Amino acid sequence: MMSRCLFFFVFGIVFQLSHGIEFNVTKDGKLCLYANLELTFSVTYEDLDNQTQTAVFALTDDANSTKSTCDAKHSMLILNFGEGHAFSMSFSKIEEVYEADVVTFTYNLGDPVHFPNSKSKEPTVATGFPDIKNIGMDTCYSCKSEDLIESGDVNITLWDVQMQAFISDGNKSSEISSCPADQPISSTTAAPNTTTTAAPNATTTTIPTTAPNTTTLAPNTTTLAPNTTTLAPNTTTLAPNTTTLAPNTTTLAPNTTTMPVPTTTPVPTLPVPTTGNYSIRTENGTVCLLANFGLRIGIKGEEMNLDPNMANVSGSCGVNSSELTLASKKMTIKFTFTNDTKKFRLHDLNISVSTSSGNFSVENSSLNLWEASIGSSYMCNKEQTFNITDALSIHTFSLHVQPFGVNKGVFSTAHECSVDDPNILVPIIVGAALAGLILIVVIAYVIGRRKTYVGYQTL
Repeated sequence: MMSRCLFFFVFGIVFQLSHGIEFNVTKDGKLCLYANLELTFSVTYEDLDNQTQTAVFALTDDANSTKSTCDAKHSMLILNFGEGHAFSMSFSKIEEVYEADVVTFTYNLGDPVHFPNSKSKEPTVATGFPDIKNIGMDTCYSCKSEDLIESGDVNITLWDVQMQAFISDGNKSSEISSCPADQPISSTTAAPNTTTTAAPNATTTTIPTTAPNTTTLAPNTTTLAPNTTTLAPNTTTLAPNTTTLAPNTTTLAPNTTTMPVPTTTPVPTLPVPTTGNYSIRTENGTVCLLANFGLRIGIKGEEMNLDPNMANVSGSCGVNSSELTLASKKMTIKFTFTNDTKKFRLHDLNISVSTSSGNFSVENSSLNLWEASIGSSYMCNKEQTFNITDALSIHTFSLHVQPFGVNKGVFSTAHECSVDDPNILVPIIVGAALAGLILIVVIAYVIGRRKTYVGYQTL
């Protein structure tokens, strides 16, 4: 109880100390995305003593939006702050309205300021779905009320928000679209129900006055003679019921009524996913990561394709680590590539997805996939299936990636996967032929030896 009170006390302090921070995202020198908001995070984590702790902190003043992106139909607000923390919100334009699709919060458990004595030191990703929908184009979304987004061990609270995506003329609109929580309750106050309820028996219908009935009825003095009729005892002796009921030998015919078998609607086969072409650029505009592939994920028995036309692309390039994040309305996928100066590989995959059976977040940080030499790319045109965890699998189509050493914005020489390389069939065929030939020679030798042995038997 004390810890809970302490949590709310600290949470209240953070709310009081936090304040809105303004961000202006530009494209070609013009404002394309605006945000002024207050953010508070509550994260439950495990310390070195295997005890559960709760960290509560706000978006800090050092937050920057330099990696945010604007596009015609998809935009993303990316706020990096503190020691390896990041908050992002993706937006989609749908005809004459826009909405926020996915919120992603990456927090670094290795940050000793916010996560002292944390058992894990790894970055962790939480994904949620904000209730920001149907915002008219060229209007600014405003919400002073709190919007709580829950995702596993993480609670994200937004309030005092003003945001506008897809700004067309370079200026924030003065027209406001308020959130439902801020909209005033209808001023039409229903008058109290003044329906007069009549008191019981208050009907004013005139009833004729009848004189009291003074007729005195004589008491009924009729004396019934006692019933002296003596009923003879019932001496009728019922014969014992000796009727033996024959055993019920009626054999019910088996119910052969054919019940209609419930028709299970077959799960439609998904088409081959569309190949998306993704790239990440450095701050000076140079392409540093290239990735082309079609992607299908399978989680908890449900499969879905990633639509590249509805995905927001973000990421970063480093010397030893590069990241590619794809966020759509139903899923957010983060690929982390590492290199050891000689080869690169897909090392970490984090997926958050919303399915018909709920929201899931799955990560595997010990992968060793898509390996190729630095300065080259990895390619696999055939469909490949990778079991990331017991609950998650991914299927790639027409895969081509290069997370390091991109030169002039194009792929380098590709290292092809084994299923694509036709040359690998040659040694397989030759090996199989040699094995067959050796087997034939051995069999012929054994048969020849047996015949020789028979031919030299003692007379």
